[in-house]
Amino acid sequence: MAEQMQPGLFPDDSLPDELVGYRVPSACQVAGITYRQLDYWARTGLVVPSIRGAAGSGSQRLYSFKDILVLKIVKRLLDAGISLQNIRIAVDHLRSRGVRDLAGITLFSDGTSVYECSSAQEVVDLLKDGQGVFGIAVSGAMRELTGAIADFPAERATAITDRPEDELSFRRRERENRKTG
Repeated sequence: MAEQMQPGLFPDDSLPDELVGYRVPSACQVAGITYRQLDYWARTGLVVPSIRGAAGSGSQRLYSFKDILVLKIVKRLLDAGISLQNIRIAVDHLRSRGVRDLAGITLFSDGTSVYECSSAQEVVDLLKDGQGVFGIAVSGAMRELTGAIADFPAERATAITDRPEDELSFRRRERENRKTG
């Protein structure tokens, strides 16, 4: 099955050069993070520069396009309230994906877990070993219902008394009628 990329991500249908990297100040600015965050994440292995790591005093780390994309995702997950421990699990999952694969997924969170949606039919909980989760697109269900229900006859109620009541309300009313009548 061919993955579809989000339109406009790579307009000339080419991927960024894998040898082109960005130094720390650029990576921080583009990802919207501080140097301290970047340095900590590199030292702890959360997001390490894939082009060139630090090799002693005076060396410059170089981050790839994908590295900076992952940095930006980490920042957004932190902003959403996800713990760094859970972000590490999600990033380990993302790390194995290519840039084209990443362009075809959407991540979302409920503040506790991180979910990957790669199609309208598939949502995966990244923190539970890729366990599938269930979701309902209400707008999609409404469109389906609108199309399907058009083939069935409809009936308009003429008065408020035509409104159906639940069984409990019906029994109460009947009991009241027996007491008074």
